[in-house]
Amino acid sequence: MSLFEAKGLAKRFGEQVVLEDISLSFDEGQLAGIMGPNGAGKTTCFNVLTGRFRPDRGRVTFAGEDITGLAPREIARKGISRSFQIMNLFNDYSALDNVLIATPHVRRQGFNAWRDLGADSTAQDLAAAVLARVGLKGKEQVQAKSLSYGERRALEIGVALAAQPRMLFLDEPTAGLGSEGTARLAELIAELKRQVTIVIIEHDMQFLFKLADKVSVIHWGQVIAQGTPAQLKENEWVRRSNLGALA
Repeated sequence: MSLFEAKGLAKRFGEQVVLEDISLSFDEGQLAGIMGPNGAGKTTCFNVLTGRFRPDRGRVTFAGEDITGLAPREIARKGISRSFQIMNLFNDYSALDNVLIATPHVRRQGFNAWRDLGADSTAQDLAAAVLARVGLKGKEQVQAKSLSYGERRALEIGVALAAQPRMLFLDEPTAGLGSEGTARLAELIAELKRQVTIVIIEHDMQFLFKLADKVSVIHWGQVIAQGTPAQLKENEWVRRSNLGALA
């Protein structure tokens, strides 16, 4: 059984059908990718998978448990974290504090824990270890808004990892990055995939194909192709499309 499965998902907004009979599965220990042209339904699919939107039809399971329609916070408690295409950080707080507030140790205490964080060595050590894991060692006390764009992307992944997830969803992690930043991010994700199951929506096909074990192509609100990067490069539809040229 796959760690995460979605079967027959459908979603519409008014008269617009965005997803129609989407079925996906992600195996533990793998990095899976989702790609497709603009307007294909990728982001809506991602939001349904992670609980931001409730599907009109279909079922989502994680580790054998039905999580269909659960709120994002409830899904996070099950062991699923996600990042966002538009970064979601506390800009006026340090990198360390951004990670601290996401750790289970602090979340169990509630937001009143903010006033005691400086004295909580256990939480501080946990957060510092996460920052080192994403390449931000030495940046602990730098305000999030003062970090470079690439470092902010790494911090956002660190915030997601702070919850100690079993599965990590990344939404367009290379958005806004140059070639150097993209290369550093690829190294980080390649290391993380050894430790956590990852699903990525990504517009940079070269980036995705270098990292992914399996890729699903969504178009017209449906999954039209699935396979390894090598298999998709030989897929007739992918080869004829602009996606094929990018890959």
